[in-house]
Parts: sequence; structure tokens; C-alpha cells
Amino acid sequence: MASSIAASRLQGTGTNALELDNVGRHFGALVALSGITMRIAAGARRAVLGSNGAGKTTLFNAITGDFLPSYGRIRFFGEDITGLAPQERIRRGLRRTYQISQLFRNLSVRDSVYLACRGVSNGRFSLVRPGAGDGAMLQAESILHAVHLDAEADVLVGTLSHGEQRQLEIALALAGAPRFILFDEPAAGLSPTERRDLIEILNALPRHIGFVIIEHDLDVALRVSDYVSMMHNGRLFKEGTPEEIENDAEVQQIYLGGGHG
Repeated sequence: MASSIAASRLQGTGTNALELDNVGRHFGALVALSGITMRIAAGARRAVLGSNGAGKTTLFNAITGDFLPSYGRIRFFGEDITGLAPQERIRRGLRRTYQISQLFRNLSVRDSVYLACRGVSNGRFSLVRPGAGDGAMLQAESILHAVHLDAEADVLVGTLSHGEQRQLEIALALAGAPRFILFDEPAAGLSPTERRDLIEILNALPRHIGFVIIEHDLDVALRVSDYVSMMHNGRLFKEGTPEEIENDAEVQQIYLGGGHG
């Protein structure tokens, strides 16, 4: 059973966006996840931290359906999605970004976001070109503004800086009115200025959109989350508020090299 700063406390009340009950994932003899139980309320912002190999990305893969869990149950807004295909989870409002960019470099930024919006809309198979009042195009323009890419709307994705590509990945995750987003190391490779911009973007997301963020940059993770789950060797190690995690002596010793300023 995971050690916890507040072992009996589960974040949030009322409707839960995500519920994981005793979720595990084995790859042969390798135990990647073991006995993960979580409750994440609708609209909550959770950081999942841990060293490389702690099981963070495998946890995301289990939630999104990229790898089905070996055991346990996963519910999304009360519905059991444990065995659903990834596209079915997307249709229900679950989104994800990835550590490695998966972008169409020869499309413009605007077209990339428009196609993402169109792809989850009822008219996604229509061959009619969008008009001035096209709903997907209007949503795309709104999303570009939210992620600070208005000025880059007409440039090719392949010409964007690394930080701008990370912003575009967030834009794609926002397509189609998501209910919950999994952010997989969005600050990786960003400059200090780009990190500050990322924090501003994530904190400005509508409060009805909850998210979980995996992040090695503790300053980013602790500034955008309401609650933190620490993982170690595929298990939950500690949980608490950002302040509790930042000031916990055991966390500092194991993960922060003895201190964090």
C-alpha cells in the first residue's frame, strides 16, 4: 500500500473525471505498474512526478488505452473504459499529448488545428470546404489564441521553434471540447521564457477542463497543479498538495537531491 502524506484523503468531491482501481501493467516479468488507485475530480489539476522508469508514461498509456492494463479498472466520468479502444476514449473527451512530437510538419499551424477540430466533429467526413462561419474553423482560431499562436497561424509547422511546437500540441489536445487532458512532459526542452509561457497557458485553461501533467521540471509541475502524486518503481509513493510535496524531507532526499529552492 502506497505511503502517503495524507493517506486517507482523496482529492475533490462530487463527480470524478478519472478513477483508477488497483491498476497494474506487466510486460512479461517486468512490473511497470502495480496497484495504482487514484481519484481525480472533474476540473482538478494533478501532477504525477517521479524519476525515469517510475511508471508515469505507462500510467498514461493505460488511461488512454495505448496499453490495456493487466488488471484493475479505469473509469472516465463514471463509465468503465478499461477495455475501450483509444479512439473511443477520445470521443468521450479524453485527450493526450506525447513526449515526442507527433505533428504534420508540412501543414500550416491553422490547418493543423482546424483538422484536429474537424476530426472530432460530426461533419468530419464532409468534403465541403469550410466557409467563414465554419464552426471548426472558429474553434481553431479561438484555440490558437488560447495557446499564444495567433501570429504563427499561417506558417508551416516544420518552421516552428521547439517551444512553439509544444504549444501547438496543447492546441491539438484542446480540439473538440475535451473534458480531461493528459500532458506528457510539455516543458521538455523549453527555455526559461518558454516555461513561463507554458505555465501561463496551462493556468489559463478553462477550469472545467481537468488535467494530469507528467513533468520533470518541478517548478512547472508545482505551479500548475492542485495536487501531486509521486511514483516510484511502478507504485504510488507519496501524495499531497504542491506545498506538502515540495517541503517533504523524504521527497527532497530521493528526488530533489536534498533540497529545492
